[in-house]
Amino acid sequence: MAACRMNEESSTHLPVLLDEVIQNLIIQPDGIYVDATFGRGGHSQAILNQLSSAGRLLALDKDPSAIAYAKQRFADDPRFMIQHGSFADLEKILKTQNWFGKLTGILFDLGVSSPQLDEAERGFSFMRDGKLDMRMDSSQGLDAAEWLAQVKEEELANVLYEYGEEKFSRRIAKSIVEKRNENPITTTKELAEIVSAAIPRWEKHKHPATRSFLAIRIAINHELDDLKIALEKSLEALAIGGRMAVISFHSLEDRMVKRFIQRHERGGDFPAGLPVHNDMFRPRLKRLGRAIKPSQEEVTFNPRARSAVLRIAEKLL
Repeated sequence: MAACRMNEESSTHLPVLLDEVIQNLIIQPDGIYVDATFGRGGHSQAILNQLSSAGRLLALDKDPSAIAYAKQRFADDPRFMIQHGSFADLEKILKTQNWFGKLTGILFDLGVSSPQLDEAERGFSFMRDGKLDMRMDSSQGLDAAEWLAQVKEEELANVLYEYGEEKFSRRIAKSIVEKRNENPITTTKELAEIVSAAIPRWEKHKHPATRSFLAIRIAINHELDDLKIALEKSLEALAIGGRMAVISFHSLEDRMVKRFIQRHERGGDFPAGLPVHNDMFRPRLKRLGRAIKPSQEEVTFNPRARSAVLRIAEKLL
C-alpha cells in the first residue's frame, strides 16, 4: 500500500518523494506505467499529469476502500485503470492486458497509507484504539486478532524478532500468550499495553509497541514474501530501458530492494571460487544514482516520511 506524507492539521494527503519519483520514472509521455501501490492516488495523479493521451497507467491495491476511491476519482480518465489485488500477482494482471514485458515504468510505495493509519477500525495504529485487524485487504485472510489467538509462542517470537527487529521478542511473545489465555486480545489498545508492559527498557522517542505492530502487520499481510515475488516479476514486466522505482520505509524492505538491484547489476549470484570471467556476466539492471531520502523540509512537513528511501533502476536486458 502507498505510504503518504500528510499535513497533520489539514489532513491533506500527499505522496512521499513525489518530485524525485516523477523525475526519475516518467521518461516517455506515451509509455505504459504501473502504480503497484495506489493508496490514495497521489503518485498516480502526478504520473497522469505527465502522460499524453496515448499514455496508460494501471494502478493496483489490496485495499477495497482504495479501489473504490480510485474508481470515483479517475472515473473520467480513459488513460487510467485500477485493479484490486496484490502486486505479487503482477504477471497475471499484466498478461490480461497484454502488457507483460512492455512496461515503461513501475512504482512501488511500500508500507501503510495515511488513511489506513488514521482509521482506528483498520487496527494499524497503536495510537488509536480500535479493532485489532491490520489487514491491507480487509475482505480476506485472518485479521491480527485471529492470528494472535492461534499462533504458537515460538513462531510469534520469531516474527517479532525477524520482521520487527525486536530484541525483547521472546518476553513479548510469552506475555501475549499468557494474556490471550486469560481473555482474547481484540483491540489495538490491549495489544499495545501488553507489549509495553513486557519491555523493560523503552527506546527514546519511540513507542514501545512500534516494532511489534510492524512485525505482526508484515506477517499477516505476507508483505516481504509478496515483495520478493513482485520485484522479480517487475523485472520481467519491464521493457528494455524501462525503470522501476521503489520507496521503502524500514530496513528489511530496503535491504531486500538493494540486494535485488545489486544481484541483477552483477548478472546473477555466483558462488565464490567459480571461474567466472567478466564476459560471462550479463547484467540486467543498472542502478540510477544513490538511494534518495526525503529533504529536511519534507520530513518537517510530515514526520511519517522520515524513514523513506527511494531506489531507482533501469532494465538493460
